[in-house]
Amino acid sequence: MGKKYEAAKARVEERSYDLEEGFKVLPSAVCAKFDETVEVSGRLGVDPKHPEQMVRGTVVLPHGIGKKVRVLVFAKGEKEAEAKEAGADFIGADDMIDKINKGWLEFDAVVATPDIMGAVGKLGKVLGPRGLMPNPKLGTVTFDVKRAVSDLKAGKVEFRVDKAGNIHVPVGKASFGSEKLRENFMALMEAIIKAKPASSKGSYLRSLFVSTTMGPSIRLNPLEVRNLFK
Repeated sequence: MGKKYEAAKARVEERSYDLEEGFKVLPSAVCAKFDETVEVSGRLGVDPKHPEQMVRGTVVLPHGIGKKVRVLVFAKGEKEAEAKEAGADFIGADDMIDKINKGWLEFDAVVATPDIMGAVGKLGKVLGPRGLMPNPKLGTVTFDVKRAVSDLKAGKVEFRVDKAGNIHVPVGKASFGSEKLRENFMALMEAIIKAKPASSKGSYLRSLFVSTTMGPSIRLNPLEVRNLFK
């Protein structure tokens, strides 16, 4: 750990912060010279080994994530024109599939129309492990290409618990400031709470942290968040 990290860590107390205070402390936890990403992490009271307790979804953050999202759209005919109008960075069908099979992966999100998913599905071993495979549950397999691309460009993020029930989701950049980051955080929390499985028992939000890319974690009070969405 470098001196900058140790100095930032010394400014963060070993306790749970309420939301307003926690996000005000966050700027003092910045360590790097670049504009660090701010990430929310935590533990949910679910057991992802049971399919009915898998928590997964998407949310469009009100202030985006501060990153240019390169969107690839698999579509043909009039849907190609719709994708172009919506601002997609790459559009195609078999040509794009061939390009990916040759190792090209210079994109951040993928949308596909249902009629072409048979061919796109063959890329599962490439796109799946990277979290890039289009999925109807996430709104990325759709004929409403314009909306899908617009949402991704506006700051749509995916949340999903890992095998241990943990989440890790970006909510913006340190340069956003406390207020915008807190608003993005609240939008994310609302979506996660709405996604609570009916079979989840006991405390759902077990722990919550916010941190910058290189900085120390700030522990937030999950009880406060739960009460805000009762």
